[in-house]
Amino acid sequence: MGTAIDILVGLVAILHLYFLWFEMFAWTTRGKRIFKNFPPELFEPTKPLAANQGLYNGFLAAGLLWTFFITDPVWKSNIALFFLGCVAVAGIYGAMTADKKIFLFQAAPAIITIILLLVK
Repeated sequence: MGTAIDILVGLVAILHLYFLWFEMFAWTTRGKRIFKNFPPELFEPTKPLAANQGLYNGFLAAGLLWTFFITDPVWKSNIALFFLGCVAVAGIYGAMTADKKIFLFQAAPAIITIILLLVK
């Protein structure tokens, strides 16, 4: 993978580390400011659900970060494609079911990186 693709993979991983932090540790504080359409009284009862989502985002970040330790270029590319595909699907589903902005912040960066990986 080229340097530009590595940077994009790293940025997607960093985004998912942020999602982990946000959903696991800041759901009831920052969540109210970000998800204004979500009823404020539901943040506390949904805290365990958000934390579970955050954990999954951490797994996605870990998979993407793993690619930086893989020396075989084909294997590295395949692992990156798998985890970026998971990110894209999660982002598309989130945009369809929760908030359209999720597509821009989660799915779009993954899709752009997938396209660049496939045309390299």
